Amino acid sequence: MFLAYLPGWHASRSGGLVVVEHWLNRPVLLIGAAVVLLVASLVIGLEFRTRFAQIGCAAVLAPLVVAGVPILGLSLLFSGHGGREDRFVSPNRTDRVLTVTNVAFSVDPVYQVELETGSGWSARHWSMGTWDTSGGDFVRIDWSGPDEITVTGREKFTVFDVRSDGSLSEPRVLPKQGSAVAEPSS
Repeated sequence: MFLAYLPGWHASRSGGLVVVEHWLNRPVLLIGAAVVLLVASLVIGLEFRTRFAQIGCAAVLAPLVVAGVPILGLSLLFSGHGGREDRFVSPNRTDRVLTVTNVAFSVDPVYQVELETGSGWSARHWSMGTWDTSGGDFVRIDWSGPDEITVTGREKFTVFDVRSDGSLSEPRVLPKQGSAVAEPSS
């Protein structure tokens, strides 16, 4: 099971394949499947001919089923990327999409911002960072040019350039000036 999880974990890094991460970066489900397979192999491998062996097997399997079914249900319900809030398609290229995802399980949202480039099995995601709205510096995110993304904060702008291969440049941080703030241009 670890060998099935490893490609998903690797794809979860910036620049990884979106589909591989979505299907294989599920440690709770894979651990649950490993436990089920282990118990099934023990049941099949051992012969339970005596009454005490059957009672012992039932005593071990009952708590696994009682605990496993709710855990499986909850992991399917809450797995994935949290609550995806918004998607912003590039005005110039439909294969470039900004995704804003709420990754906090609390009242105050914490947003993970990524750029997804490509489509289908070859789609990749590039992490732009995680921003906190409560006491943090995140207001909104926009495409500010053909290959430029601006994260607008309370005190600064963070500007990313998108390279021709879809990857991101290092962010440039620009301070806000006064109350009349103009968007940075490319």
